[in-house]
Amino acid sequence: MAGRSKTGARKRPTREQGLFGEEYERNSRLLPLLGEQKDIRYYSKFAGSVLNGPETTGMGFWSINPYVGCAFGCAYCYARYTHRYVMERASDEDRMENALTERYETMPPWLAFERNIFVKQNAPDILARTLRQGSDKHLSLLKGDAIVIGTATDPYQPAERRFRVTRRILEVLAEHPGLKVVIISKSPLITRDIDVLSRINRHSDLSVHISLITLNRELARKIEPRSPTPEARVRALARLCEAGIDAGINCMPVLPGITDNPSDLEALVKRVAEAGATYVGACALRLRSTAKQRYLPFIAQEFPHLEERYRNTYAYDSNAGKKYREGLSRFVHQLCRKYRIADWARVDDTDDEGDGALSAEHSVPSEQLLLPFPA
Repeated sequence: MAGRSKTGARKRPTREQGLFGEEYERNSRLLPLLGEQKDIRYYSKFAGSVLNGPETTGMGFWSINPYVGCAFGCAYCYARYTHRYVMERASDEDRMENALTERYETMPPWLAFERNIFVKQNAPDILARTLRQGSDKHLSLLKGDAIVIGTATDPYQPAERRFRVTRRILEVLAEHPGLKVVIISKSPLITRDIDVLSRINRHSDLSVHISLITLNRELARKIEPRSPTPEARVRALARLCEAGIDAGINCMPVLPGITDNPSDLEALVKRVAEAGATYVGACALRLRSTAKQRYLPFIAQEFPHLEERYRNTYAYDSNAGKKYREGLSRFVHQLCRKYRIADWARVDDTDDEGDGALSAEHSVPSEQLLLPFPA
């Protein structure tokens, strides 16, 4: 109980002491632990905002990410840096419970991204308020800007089965006609939400991009260790198309020397065209500095014969050589024409993530357009 002053008035607790004591005050700040799944821990994260505009994304769209971190653990993932910011902020604000503090201090950041998942449980409520009729953001979106869900984390990763944040976000979007909505995911869990996707599709422009870089199940398991199988993704694609939802494939990134075999790429394009895909998008691997910390050791372990070539290629730039990218683009275009499906590929040198300079070009013989590192 707080003491009294000499005049008899009750003393107010100091800021340091807190109303209910230091331990209570600290515990009230901690990020709530929502649950555990094997070696993954889920924490609740309060979202102050959820709809990030073009000035934040650096691109011509708005983004929504229901989670921070991703359990799929893809070796090439570029978004790991976003997770570090959340961890550092939580540490600075003394919001980590002991187990999270230990992970923060001992886990490499690339692994923490896969093992500590932050759930934006209040994101649907924040989005509903953001999109209130007549708000500046709502009016801007009605002019044609796209909302992309899943730019830095998979919105249908395993956490979604339990927490259903993505579904609740879609339910909010279903109440606002005239939007342009894009969803990017590797997971067949998206088919759970065909009902609400169909509602959005009736009065907004909706498209789903299924990420798929190889049909080889063993190779996919090595590169994307906890992701759904390629077969499951193709089945999900087919179900979406059958439901009348515009769905295509992001063959991104194409990994030089690993997933760029011409016959494998053709098999992929043929298979997804048969499943009803409306397009195939492709681009070569880009490696910003944070992604290199995970990807290059992965190459050294799993594909040691490519290690030196990768290190040389990405030493001064996040892009593969321009001729390689142009060759990949031409080849994918030819495949898509053959199987009567739309395509696109990025071949520009723009480093929108800001950590690269132009590398030396690679001379690729025309008859071997997709050989990444010719002798």
